[in-house]
Amino acid sequence: MIKEGNKLPKFQLPNQKDELVKLPNNEITIIYFYPKADTPGCTRESCEFQDNLSKLNRLKVKVYGVSKDSIKKQNNFAQKFNLKFNLLSDENDKICQKFGVWVKKSMYGRTYNGIERSTFLIDSNNKVCKIWRKVKVDGHVEDVINTIKNLT
Repeated sequence: MIKEGNKLPKFQLPNQKDELVKLPNNEITIIYFYPKADTPGCTRESCEFQDNLSKLNRLKVKVYGVSKDSIKKQNNFAQKFNLKFNLLSDENDKICQKFGVWVKKSMYGRTYNGIERSTFLIDSNNKVCKIWRKVKVDGHVEDVINTIKNLT
């Protein structure tokens, strides 16, 4: 499992346009994992990243969203909400497991496996600077931006 201070291992996933994206890339990077495209919490979180994308671009930060959704679902989600960053498809949950976000969850007494909403901040040396687990959507992107500002 990836921890703060670790160097991020190389991996690749297809984005919403079915282009292979290779990470890390020696840039300040946000990788956020969300349970399911086009659901209320995931939509709010993704739209908050989009609403703050110009701030993040000024800070020279790249944003990537990751879920188990298919490339088609990721594409529909990106188009519906005009998301201008890469949404990566990890249908076989290999990367989710590597990051430790594929976890046992429970709802209404039912136990199942799913993605724990999490965000990883990677510096330009490909080191994991900060991890947010069990993310609450409200105020999260602002917290991420403040953390990035304090790094520079």
